[in-house]
Amino acid sequence: MLDVALAYLRYDPLVRIELGPLSISPHGVGIAVGFLLGAYVFLGWCRKAGLTDDQVYSLVNRAAIGSIIGARVAYVINHPGDFNNPLEIFAVWKGGISLLGGISGAVLAGVPKMRSEGLSFWKVMDLAVPCVALGIMVGRIGDLVIADHLGKPTDFFLGYVCPTEATGSPCLAPIGMAVHQPALYDLFSASLLLVVLLRLRKTSRYDGFLTLVFGAWYGTGRFIEDFFRIDETHGTGLTGSQWTAVTVLTLCLFCLVVLKDTPWRSGKGEFESVPARHRQADETVEPDEPVAAEPVAEEPVAEEPVAEEPVRTTDQAKEDAE
Repeated sequence: MLDVALAYLRYDPLVRIELGPLSISPHGVGIAVGFLLGAYVFLGWCRKAGLTDDQVYSLVNRAAIGSIIGARVAYVINHPGDFNNPLEIFAVWKGGISLLGGISGAVLAGVPKMRSEGLSFWKVMDLAVPCVALGIMVGRIGDLVIADHLGKPTDFFLGYVCPTEATGSPCLAPIGMAVHQPALYDLFSASLLLVVLLRLRKTSRYDGFLTLVFGAWYGTGRFIEDFFRIDETHGTGLTGSQWTAVTVLTLCLFCLVVLKDTPWRSGKGEFESVPARHRQADETVEPDEPVAAEPVAEEPVAEEPVAEEPVRTTDQAKEDAE
């Protein structure tokens, strides 16, 4: 009965929206709206944390530029055969971006600004990762609208039934048969991740905890999801996204399970993050004892002798008067 009910979720994708001379992709709209919505929430949280609007706007602008560059560069590296000449690399509007590359590019673009402003990388990222999860959710809705990132054929009850209409990515099953829809799985994963992060941020934890949870969770999800995708493995058995995901997952789990602490010191002043192990080390270092100054012996001052007047007798006094 459940299979039959979910089968009614099949739909014809809306790949383009034609508005006069404009041709708009719901996929691009989803990415833009997701980024703007995440940036709006990020701005509000940063204000409460004491950051200025100028600092936040600068970080967001850098993240926007970095995400576009990173998303494209990661895709080009993983799919070099998709381009007939180097100029096609810059035709981003024709499609071909990587979500993990976009996240990496946004982070790398923001790091120099964090350092110049004395902001803790971990404090800023803890504010950002729930917003990233929110952005992923909205962006994946755009993927579903155009039926993008369609995967391998399947009889799984959540499989997408290939329609007669054109889809955002090739549907590699006969019309009426189903394929995996990794964008749907990623939507579920990001939604649950957002709920978990919002609950965790209500409790005071060490700086970087939310960032590490995000990396471990999303890394695990992407590693699993890509087994249902159709993508280049370059003979390694794993996609580029899977190699990235397993690297991030390993590092985050090490910090969460072994270190159980902020990975490294970052920031300055009130926006500084200091790992507990560093604070303990600082406290165990005793300051040098001050050396007591030796008292300076004062030289005795020689007193000048006072001449005593001779005692005069009465007769001597009379003689002096005469």
